[in-house]
Amino acid sequence: MTGTLTRRALLTGAATLVASAALAGAPERSRRPVARPGGAAPLAARRPPPARPGLSATIAAADLPGQVGVALADTGTGTPLDSHAADVPLPPASVTKALTALYALDSLGPGHRFETRLIATGPVIDGVLRGDLILAGGGDPTLVTDHLAGMAAALAETGLRGVSGRFGVWGGALPHLEEIDPPQLDHLGYNPAVGGLNLNFNRVHFEWAREGGAWAVRMDARSDLYRPEVTMARMRVADRSVPVFTYEDGGDTDDWTVASGALGSGGARWLPVRKPALYAGDVFRTLARSEGIVLPASVRLAPPDSGGMALVTHRSEPLRQVLRDMLRYSTNLTAEAVGLTASYARRPSLTGHAGSARLMTGWLNSTFGTGFRLADHSGLSDASRVTAGDLVRLLAAPGVRRKLRPILKDIPFRDDEGRPLADAPAEVAAKTGTLNFVTTLAGYLRTSSGRVLAFAILAADLDRRAAAKAVDEEVPAGAPAYNARARDLQQQVLGRWGLVG
Repeated sequence: MTGTLTRRALLTGAATLVASAALAGAPERSRRPVARPGGAAPLAARRPPPARPGLSATIAAADLPGQVGVALADTGTGTPLDSHAADVPLPPASVTKALTALYALDSLGPGHRFETRLIATGPVIDGVLRGDLILAGGGDPTLVTDHLAGMAAALAETGLRGVSGRFGVWGGALPHLEEIDPPQLDHLGYNPAVGGLNLNFNRVHFEWAREGGAWAVRMDARSDLYRPEVTMARMRVADRSVPVFTYEDGGDTDDWTVASGALGSGGARWLPVRKPALYAGDVFRTLARSEGIVLPASVRLAPPDSGGMALVTHRSEPLRQVLRDMLRYSTNLTAEAVGLTASYARRPSLTGHAGSARLMTGWLNSTFGTGFRLADHSGLSDASRVTAGDLVRLLAAPGVRRKLRPILKDIPFRDDEGRPLADAPAEVAAKTGTLNFVTTLAGYLRTSSGRVLAFAILAADLDRRAAAKAVDEEVPAGAPAYNARARDLQQQVLGRWGLVG
């Protein structure tokens, strides 16, 4: 999602606004009632009246295939201001992450930190651990190679140089997901496994180059300071043109092949990791060796019931910062790990990813009177459904803006050359969402007069999306053009609203 609002869109929006009545005087039409004691108003009392012709004309002029749902409300009073097909259920895409953030803040608190520990099951005598060493994850979605390097250095400072037992890895703090959304292509780096021990957003860096008559390939766990090679993820170049990638479960390894005909002269990309705990163990073993600590190959191993002794503990940034980064970079792994952690904090007996998504959905619907149907915590699945009216009802609910606005991404208005506008008519803080043939945007808009509005703009061509999924292409024909047109419509509508008095 391009986070810019162009001058051309502003001019189009202003022309539309001049041709219609002022938005500030629009009748109530959203399903979001004014907050009152005693819970939400009955659905019948919140039925939106017909959309204003001005907004509908703007949407019709865009000639965007599929469906578009739009809603706008005042955050101070909850008064609905504008809408178009606000009751049509559509996939929210990554706008889901804003809902997950709200759920996690309520469940865990903004100061929650994830912990990753090195646990010893016995004493350290003469530099040797007389027992097992276990790298135990606590669900941290932000753990990267640099953090593991710091843990290895801290372990070396304890005087440990080896273990008499095993080197274990444990990701059981959260349920293991092989993929976030199984229908997606195997090689998409934004659709990795999820577990209690995650590393580098559960992605491995694949790099290739032509050297003489052969291919040189490398799989590593690079981060800002380190690039340790990885052995649990393996790549073989196959003499073919398609498919570009294949994946097989090698037990303790991720086994990939890549088509030689697709490699060109060289390049690199991130691939998903399906065994994140073993991946983290592989990387930590290499980093420990560089600190003079010799460890055996990692095996899956749970900490003892007694808990053992934590020799080193890495703590993540506070949850509020984790969520801010999640919303800025739209990281699917973060959303899923945070959502699962929040659900297990609420209900320790919960089982599975689907159960967590249902628990989050139930909390949102009961708290805000919405009718969401969410299949995950990230929006990667297109099975989820929300309406623009329900999104705006939540965003305009008492207390929500105070929690969400500071962690949403600011989206500047820019001219057609990409330069920030000095005289922008509004400030926008929102969450974007993009799937092939699905483009969404929801958040807050501060008008030129200082009025703060909650908005949602959803667009989806579900027929074309279904057809594209059957073709099994990463970027199906027509998808980039559709998403670009949908973003242009967003800009026109936001430019129109930015002049509200």
